[in-house]
Amino acid sequence: MLAGNNTQEGFPMTTNVEKFNVKIAQSVLDDLTQRLAQTRWPDEIDAAGWQYGANSAYLKKITDYWQKDFDWRKQEDFINSFANFRANIAGMEIHFIHERGKGSKAVPIVLLHGWPSSFYQMLKITPLLTQPRLSDDRAEDCFDVIIPSLPGYGFSDRPTEKGMSVSQISALMLELLIDRLGYEKFILRASDMGAGVAKEMALSNPEAVIGLHLSGTNPYIGNVPSDLSSAEQQFVEKVQKFQMQEFAYAMMQSTKPQTLAFGLNDSPVGLAAWIIEKFRAWSDCDGNLEKAFSKDELLANLTIYWATETINSSIRLYYESAHSPSPNYGEYVHSPTAIASFPKDMVPGPREWAEREYNIVHWAEMPRGGHFGEWEEPELLADDIWTFYQSRELRQ
Repeated sequence: MLAGNNTQEGFPMTTNVEKFNVKIAQSVLDDLTQRLAQTRWPDEIDAAGWQYGANSAYLKKITDYWQKDFDWRKQEDFINSFANFRANIAGMEIHFIHERGKGSKAVPIVLLHGWPSSFYQMLKITPLLTQPRLSDDRAEDCFDVIIPSLPGYGFSDRPTEKGMSVSQISALMLELLIDRLGYEKFILRASDMGAGVAKEMALSNPEAVIGLHLSGTNPYIGNVPSDLSSAEQQFVEKVQKFQMQEFAYAMMQSTKPQTLAFGLNDSPVGLAAWIIEKFRAWSDCDGNLEKAFSKDELLANLTIYWATETINSSIRLYYESAHSPSPNYGEYVHSPTAIASFPKDMVPGPREWAEREYNIVHWAEMPRGGHFGEWEEPELLADDIWTFYQSRELRQ
């Protein structure tokens, strides 16, 4: 299913870094098509819409497209147009994209995805970061973009032992960046579970982290302080409402992921329902999912999950992180931090709430966009990353 070959790419440890080419076996795609054709559809209440969960009419529409019209090989070519690699770290193969900046002064930036996304989320924004901004005073500046697939996601290996939490993943990411790629310092851009990894990286090796650029607010609010501002009180109330109405997926994935996995790993429509409903709920789409994402984009992400059989290992990250708390829990992040707050994200929080946890030096209220910023609004987000990078706090 997967292919790779040795290469010399100028990395410090080329014996543990290999050029990688995505190639899904045709037998896997043929099996997917057959399963889609044989779907046993559940009943649905009249005029249910999306109130009960994933909508049957939309699932049938996108499943028909997946079966008859979706071109995975075209998506495969698009993915392979980027520089893909895999590195062996502690016995685990970690997939990553490494696109070098086109200017003379490239600064590494790491783009960390979460769930139910994948590295695919980052592909639209990558060219906007690797190209210098010729209108700027520092026209030679650009970014080396590194996009890892978290362990258990995409084309990275699936963990086989307990304990692969965001804390453990952060150690693997640091080893990838410092020991394999030879970067001494870098910027981290992340959201969702990736933001948890980025935070751990900043806490465990602050000297290496130039700055953090984050989106979204962790809906696990933990212990609520007694001195909340009015905005914070409203935020906590919204989070509590979100937890009651929208958080069942996370509780299930944090407690009994294996039970979910049997159905999601066996049924592509079941997988699509579980993931697509979240894309609709968390994006700035006004109820029309394809306002934010094309069918091809949604199905590329789904096919990655399906073909690699990583839905179980991806949701298991919730369990591992809940049952293996970070040794850095509750510590303040001193690295300069930027927040891009998208209005249709899960529960956007106020600046004062974020300042309890991070050294906020840049705050942007984005005019539109949701949970998947790199994907939904790549130009807006790239602009904000450049603004953050050029700030005084990062240039000291």
